[in-house]
Amino acid sequence: MPENAVLRGFVDLHCHWVPSIDDGARTVEAGLAMLRGLKKAGFDRVVATPHMRPGMFDNDRQAIEHAFATMQDHVSREGGGDLPEVLLASEHWFCDVVFTRLLADEALPYPALGPALRGGRRGVLVELPPHTFPPRLEKRFFDLSRAGLRPVLAHPERYQPVWKDDRCLDPLLDAGAFLLLDVCALAGKYGRASKEAAEKLLEDEAYEAACSDAHRPEDVDVVLESIALLEKRVGRNEAERLLGSAPRAILGLS
Repeated sequence: MPENAVLRGFVDLHCHWVPSIDDGARTVEAGLAMLRGLKKAGFDRVVATPHMRPGMFDNDRQAIEHAFATMQDHVSREGGGDLPEVLLASEHWFCDVVFTRLLADEALPYPALGPALRGGRRGVLVELPPHTFPPRLEKRFFDLSRAGLRPVLAHPERYQPVWKDDRCLDPLLDAGAFLLLDVCALAGKYGRASKEAAEKLLEDEAYEAACSDAHRPEDVDVVLESIALLEKRVGRNEAERLLGSAPRAILGLS
């Protein structure tokens, strides 16, 4: 492969392209523009992950599925090769209400697309409060594991406890969690502390996968810049693993 070739075959495990359901895309046109941009950036599959966050985004599984189905009609009508395959999950705010939904099979883990799920557990995207971790968090992660779910922790580099001492993640990793890098942290999108935390976790080989966490079409330019920074920092093979083969494995694809 030529040194300047664009990497392809990425899977975006975290993206807010479904419009008018959270703080992501505002219109159908914006959602479609995000998908076109991500396809050009190398993403062949993009998972919609609308927020499930009681009190801020009061979405249950049915509301999210309905919004996705409506948008999927527009994606299907667009047709052609300029859009990626689209899938559905949710970004689950880790509170008592959502935790109960997860255990009761009333949430939206990642789809299982193949037989290669590691440990036989479906990944589920979870988001923590930025300032402090919930008490007994690792025990709750073990509870999810016993329910057949593997927590995929969204953007750990953006949590303040990680800025202070990233060893706070060790009990969560011991409980089976995967760490998912928001690649745009490398471009400084969320400030210096998040950027430095992301670089440190990459150095420690702590991340299982990476994603865009795009919310609007203009985010794609930052994603492209960030993918280049990722490749420069970890090398082409590791960048492909984080954005390609590892996300595929989380979906059960070899």
